[in-house]
Amino acid sequence: MAAFGGARPRPLLLLLLAGLVHGAAAVFVVKDANGTACIMANFSAAFLASYETRSGPKNVTFDLPSDAVVLNSSSCGKENTSDPSLMIAFGKGHGLTLNFTRNATRYSVQLMSFIYNLSDTQIFPNASSKETKTVESATDIRADINKKYRCVSNTQIHMHNVTVTFRDVTIQAYLANSNFSKEETRCEQDGPFPTTAPPPPPRPSPSPAPESPSVHKYNVSGANGTCLLASMGLQLNVTYKKKDNTTMVKVVSINPNKTTAGGSCGAQLVTLELRSESVALLVFQFGMNASTSRFFLQGIQLNMTLPDARDPTFKAGNNSLRALQATIGNSYKCNAGEHVQVTEAFSVNIIKVWVQAFQVQGDKFGSVEECQLDENSMLIPIAVGGALAGLVLIVLIAYLIGRKRSHAGYQTI
Repeated sequence: MAAFGGARPRPLLLLLLAGLVHGAAAVFVVKDANGTACIMANFSAAFLASYETRSGPKNVTFDLPSDAVVLNSSSCGKENTSDPSLMIAFGKGHGLTLNFTRNATRYSVQLMSFIYNLSDTQIFPNASSKETKTVESATDIRADINKKYRCVSNTQIHMHNVTVTFRDVTIQAYLANSNFSKEETRCEQDGPFPTTAPPPPPRPSPSPAPESPSVHKYNVSGANGTCLLASMGLQLNVTYKKKDNTTMVKVVSINPNKTTAGGSCGAQLVTLELRSESVALLVFQFGMNASTSRFFLQGIQLNMTLPDARDPTFKAGNNSLRALQATIGNSYKCNAGEHVQVTEAFSVNIIKVWVQAFQVQGDKFGSVEECQLDENSMLIPIAVGGALAGLVLIVLIAYLIGRKRSHAGYQTI
């Protein structure tokens, strides 16, 4: 991995009335030896990282600064040898890398990695370690060849103890004309979007839109009491091939009134199992990191039947997730909701999630650790209120000064 120590440091801007949630978007370009652009990216990003201090774990948020730079170690790739990569450096040794890959019809960010330097006291004050750490994750960023990837909605990538929130994203690799294409592939979060279909034969009527998922409180208990509380709505997004070989995206909302819940409590693993008419088995597994005293959503597995699919039995799972993280004894809450990409063909929208795993006292949620999106939404009214209060104060001071001057114009005889 290339070193990221050469980027210039930038002070952390936590609150600006113009751009309260994210830093300004920046454009990043990778060129080949001839100066021809092969990768272009335009986005803003915010980071939420958990790290250890002498007094215990601490969360910190910071933005990708506008003076972040593209490293020379970025590459356009070589056919059958290496894939393109965009390497962005900022601050005192921090770096974000997007590794691309492609097939005959699509390209994607196959792997995203983040390097951060704990010796940067500006971002990581009082860190107990001065190491440089690396985290990485697969992503669901993908688009058709010769089209740009576009996503206006906030998109989160979970990489172990770091969550990156992207906003207003435009990315394109394998550029044909050294610039963004006019055509685009939109992300799932921005959808649904109409698709261009060939003329008749007539198509069957579309299936009705799925009902909005209801929020329900799930409880898993064992011999030592409750080990999991989870209040959430669940919506499954499944992509599969139909019998006529066309691609279908099926959205399934979990109806708590038609769902049975179970699970198990373990010392290192807590499991929630859901079964319904449409879903044979949906499993959520929560793990824990004893060294950092944090729990997280570690795995999701799905087993369901799709009658119109080429292969009616659909199974998908991932046991390497790092979502919904909080300190053990506390609860994780996100009213904004979470989108968890499990596999390329399966993702879950978790609506108004409030969850606590392992140490649950008295069947009640513990102290709340809010997701970054909820915290940011709180900043907006605070900032606006502060600005209005400041304006009122300025007007009041101006009034008092003017009043004092008018009285000074009259002398007692």
